[in-house]
Amino acid sequence: MENLVQLYIGEGKGKTTASMGLALRALGRGRKVLIAQFLKNGNTGELEALKHLEGVLVAPPVPIHKFTFAMTPEELAQTVEQHNRQLDLLSRLIEAERPGLVVLDELAMALYLNLADQDKAMALIQQGVQYGEVVVTGRYAPQPLMDRADYISQILKIKHPYDQGLSARQGIEF
Repeated sequence: MENLVQLYIGEGKGKTTASMGLALRALGRGRKVLIAQFLKNGNTGELEALKHLEGVLVAPPVPIHKFTFAMTPEELAQTVEQHNRQLDLLSRLIEAERPGLVVLDELAMALYLNLADQDKAMALIQQGVQYGEVVVTGRYAPQPLMDRADYISQILKIKHPYDQGLSARQGIEF
């Protein structure tokens, strides 16, 4: 079976949800799953559930405590350094665990914002696809990632409660 790279992009809600659904599907078929999140604080409901299932390895998060537009240049540089260290860790985990599915949640956006080394990330994706499917999510993606992807699914926002002032709700949006 050939392993492919899937990319979930767009402004709509559901990119992470779709990737976590694929993680459940892979687990149900006996695949080992590695999940890593970028640009998030590590406190998401899906990770809380999935990390308790056999066959799931959740990489330690690189917590982000504020939006990038509110970061100082020093904080942005620190975020890049942390994300690059995370890519190195994920490379070691992929070699050690050889997962049948790697989920790189919000890596596309981290790359789009230049908050991670693109060459290192592309090498990681190539490494992951040697052992299994690789899914990358994020609102936007740089062109080299889009060129590499075998699937690109765009989640389109038609209407969202946030636009009417409703904050993200625990258990629904995170």
